[in-house]
Amino acid sequence: MHIRRSPEEIAANRARYEEHQKKGLEFAPKALPAKSAKPAPAIAAEKIVHQENLPGGWYWWTRVKANETLRIALDEGVSTVSLVAWNAEDPTERMNLPDTVKVQWTTGLGKGRVIFSDMGKVMFSITEDSSAAHDVLMGSSTAASNARKYPGQNGPDLRNTRDNFVLIATKAGLDKRDIPAALALFAPVRVDADGKFEWKRDLVSEGDYVDLRAEMDMIVGFSNCPHPLDPNPVYAPNAVTITRIAATEPAADDLCRTATAEAVRGFENNALAAL
Repeated sequence: MHIRRSPEEIAANRARYEEHQKKGLEFAPKALPAKSAKPAPAIAAEKIVHQENLPGGWYWWTRVKANETLRIALDEGVSTVSLVAWNAEDPTERMNLPDTVKVQWTTGLGKGRVIFSDMGKVMFSITEDSSAAHDVLMGSSTAASNARKYPGQNGPDLRNTRDNFVLIATKAGLDKRDIPAALALFAPVRVDADGKFEWKRDLVSEGDYVDLRAEMDMIVGFSNCPHPLDPNPVYAPNAVTITRIAATEPAADDLCRTATAEAVRGFENNALAAL
């Protein structure tokens, strides 16, 4: 049963929230690094564990080890790549975007930020990012959203991210109920002054890339399907390049591990889980 709160209770709750936010932000960096420069740095051949060219509309999944890096690059034009992840040792632990947003007090993910699991641990560190234009709010495409968006274009090639993730979960020995909310990379969603979602196409361009360092052993799934807000009336996602890069031990003063009190606590949780 919904209990209506008085204006005084609402004001008191807001005051507590703002005080908690203020304390959290006091430790936050005054300014995170600028976007990563383009073109992306070359990767030494001996560091490449695997490289996948992911065609438009398709999916891929892989297992990564802690301290390996996944580079997702728009080498063949702009496209949105949705991502989900599970702890390889215990897949009941999965990527959690609501916690990622709440803990870091921002929906703006970019270089220096981290991505949390639903157990308060860090799954990914964003070590490089040339666009900082990623969507943590809207979710990804479904068969229904594609039907609305592309009338008259139905067919086997009109794939969607929800169905792609169901296939990934099944192949990884999981169930569709195990699929968490997806992070949409290179999806320039912003909120305007009226609280409406808008698509800022100029924030993403060919050659953009993001490097995600794994902070635990994981199962990671990718889907290369257009975002529901992408205004292009034609279903035509470009291929993307995903490179799995060999592990490198982070430095003691690593930005992602030290930038905020929340990240520090997240990595403490990682360390305790490893004992």
